[in-house]
Amino acid sequence: MMRQYVGRGSELRKLISVANYQFEAHAGKILFNRGIRIVHSRKTARIRHIYLRKKLIATLRPTDGLLALTVDGATILLKKIKRPRNRVIVQSDVSEYIRRGGDIFAKHVVSVSSGLRPGEEVLATDEEGRLIGVGSVLQSGNDMKHFKRGVAIRIRHGIDKRA
Repeated sequence: MMRQYVGRGSELRKLISVANYQFEAHAGKILFNRGIRIVHSRKTARIRHIYLRKKLIATLRPTDGLLALTVDGATILLKKIKRPRNRVIVQSDVSEYIRRGGDIFAKHVVSVSSGLRPGEEVLATDEEGRLIGVGSVLQSGNDMKHFKRGVAIRIRHGIDKRA
C-alpha cells in the first residue's frame, strides 16, 4: 500500500524541475499543473507515481530520480510542445508494430536529436507526428543516425498496449 495526497510545495517544485531538465523548459508546468496526485512508497516515503485526475502520467524512477512517462503523460506533453527534445521519429511503415509495444531498431529511425544518451526517456512518433509509444534509449542519438543494426529504443508502453 502506498500513501497518497495532492502534490504541494517542495515536492511539486521538485517534479517541475526534473521535467524541465529532462524534457525542456516549461515541460514541468505543462505536465504538473492543477489536479495532480502524488503517491509515495510506503517503505521509503519517496515519490513514486504521479496521477492527473485518475490517470497515471509518470513514475519517478528510484535509480536516477528521473521521470518515466506513460502514454497519457507523453500525450499531454506532445499537445503543448510540438517538438520536444526527447523525441524520435520512426518510419510510418513500422509504426503499427511499435504501437503494440515492439522495440525500435536503428534502421527504422528517421530523425533523432544527436544529444540523446542511453537511459534517457524518449517519446516515439511516426512521420506524421502522432505518438506511437514511450521508452528508453539504448543507443546514443549519434549512433542511431549512423548505425543500421540493433535495438535503438526499448519501448515501455506502446499507444495500443497501455499499462
